[in-house]
Amino acid sequence: MKKYRVGILGATGTVGQRFVQLLENHPQFDITALAASDRSVGKPFAEACAWKLAGAMPEYIKEIVVQPIEPPLDCDLVFSSLPSNVARETEGAFARAGFPVISNSSAYRMEEDVPLLIPEINAEHLGLIEVQRQRHGFGKGFIVTNPNCAIMSFAPPLAALNRKFSVESVFVTTMQAISGAGYPGVSSFDIIDNVLPYIAGEEPKVETEAQKILGEFSNGVIEKADFTVSAQCFRVNVLDGHTASVRVKLKQTSTLEGVMKAMSNFPSLNLYSSPKEFIRMCDEPSRPQPRLDRDNGDGMTITVGRLFPDNIFDYRFVALSHNTVRGAAGSAILNAELLVDKDFI
Repeated sequence: MKKYRVGILGATGTVGQRFVQLLENHPQFDITALAASDRSVGKPFAEACAWKLAGAMPEYIKEIVVQPIEPPLDCDLVFSSLPSNVARETEGAFARAGFPVISNSSAYRMEEDVPLLIPEINAEHLGLIEVQRQRHGFGKGFIVTNPNCAIMSFAPPLAALNRKFSVESVFVTTMQAISGAGYPGVSSFDIIDNVLPYIAGEEPKVETEAQKILGEFSNGVIEKADFTVSAQCFRVNVLDGHTASVRVKLKQTSTLEGVMKAMSNFPSLNLYSSPKEFIRMCDEPSRPQPRLDRDNGDGMTITVGRLFPDNIFDYRFVALSHNTVRGAAGSAILNAELLVDKDFI
C-alpha cells in the first residue's frame, strides 16, 4: 500500500493533537510536517505542544520541528485544523501551491465549489473538485471540508431517513461538549453547575450545512436539500461527545420499524478508518450517553437511541457522535482515505 506524506496545519491545538494521535501507525499516511503559529515555529513538537489528550504523546512525533503555516511543506497533502479567521487565506494558499487540503475549518464549508463531505453520505460531491480547480486555477491542489462537529451527530440518521422517506423539516437541539470550544475553551466558572444556551455562530451552521451535505450533485453544482432545519445549540458540562435531540417530519409515511431499519441498515464504507457500523441503534431507554457511547467504533460510529413517534412531528430520536474524532480529525482522515480511494490524491 502506497504511503502518503502528510502535514498538519494547526498541529499544536486540540484537533491538531487528535490528528497526531489518530495517524499513528496509519497504513496510508505518514506525518512528515507540522505547522503552527509563530510562537511554536522552530521548536520540536514536544516542546511546542502542551499535550491534552489521554495517553502519552506519540514518540514518533516529538522531535519533528514545527514550521510556519505557509507553503511549501515537505508533504503530499495537508490536514488543516486552523481557526477560521486564519484558515481562509492559508488553505487557499496551499491549494494554489498544488496541495490537496483536507480541512476541519469552517472557512470554505459553504463555498459552492467546495465539497462538504461525509463519505458514507455524499461521496459524489467530490465531482466539485474539478469545478473548483478550473475556477480557481489550483492545478493539482483543491480544498475538501468536513462538517461542523454538531452536524455529525444528526446528519447521518437524517440522511438515512431522507433517502428512504424524504425529510420535510427538522427541529434539533444540540448539547455540545466543552472540547468543541478548543483549549482553554469555556471557563470552568461558566460551565460548572451550568448550561450555556448560546454558542456564537453555531446555530446558522447547523441549520445550513445539513442541506448542502444531503443535496444532489448535478451539472457541476449542488442542489441543496429542500427541507428546513431549526436549531438551538447548548454548551454542556461534558468533556467529549455532542448529543442532538432531533424531531423530524417526513414527506412519506413510515412505520417506526421502517425508520429504525433505514438508520440501522445505512451502510458503512470499506476504508481504513470506517467503523463496522456507521449508525448504531440503541434499545436501552437511557442511551445514548456521551460517557458510555462516544467511543463506539473507535469514536467513528454515530449512536442513535430514544426513537419514538412524536406528537407534533413524525418521529423523534437522540443522536451522539464523538466531536473531536468523528466530528473533527477522524472525519478529515476518512475524507482523505476516500480521496485516495477515488484517485484524487
